[in-house]
Amino acid sequence: MQSIETLIKNNAIWADSMRQSDPNYFTRLAQQQNPRYFWIGCSDSRVPANQITGLPPGEVFVHRNVANVVQETDFNVLAVLQYAVDVLKVTDVIVCGHYGCGGVKAALENFRHGIIDNWLAPIRSLTRVHKDELALLEDGSKFDRLCELNVLSQARHVARTTIVEDAWERGQELAIHSWIYRLDQGILTPLRDPISCSKDNEI
Repeated sequence: MQSIETLIKNNAIWADSMRQSDPNYFTRLAQQQNPRYFWIGCSDSRVPANQITGLPPGEVFVHRNVANVVQETDFNVLAVLQYAVDVLKVTDVIVCGHYGCGGVKAALENFRHGIIDNWLAPIRSLTRVHKDELALLEDGSKFDRLCELNVLSQARHVARTTIVEDAWERGQELAIHSWIYRLDQGILTPLRDPISCSKDNEI
């Protein structure tokens, strides 16, 4: 494991290499951010939005939390969503989960983990809503399917916010994507067609 001092040294090396390949890189980056994409992802350190999409800094506006949960009462995610939609005018909101998610796994387990249990309550509710489907699956497949169901559910939550509904009402171009990432392959997979209007969210 690298020491904290190594991170500062790595940063200096990275900044120098960026300036050598493009002397105006940081000057341009500092002027204004104008991303097209807003990423709502898991806090898991193995799922960095820019790297896995092959995009440089400045191209993706990012919000991350444990298990990529979007709760309508969470002012943190709502504030970031509103800034992305109303100020940055992003055209695509990507809700991205991943297989092997520790938060989803904790929601499946039948014992207390502490305050995180309150955060994961919506995922635990999903296990009850989809209990018949999940009961037919082996443990590994059940875990994977719940990771997928969580992404789909959180994307629907995004689409139901007044922020997104108001954007669609005024004719703003905005699509909500439901993606999942496979850690052992490095591959992103869409789970459904994008939600681009309230009617799409009923499917």
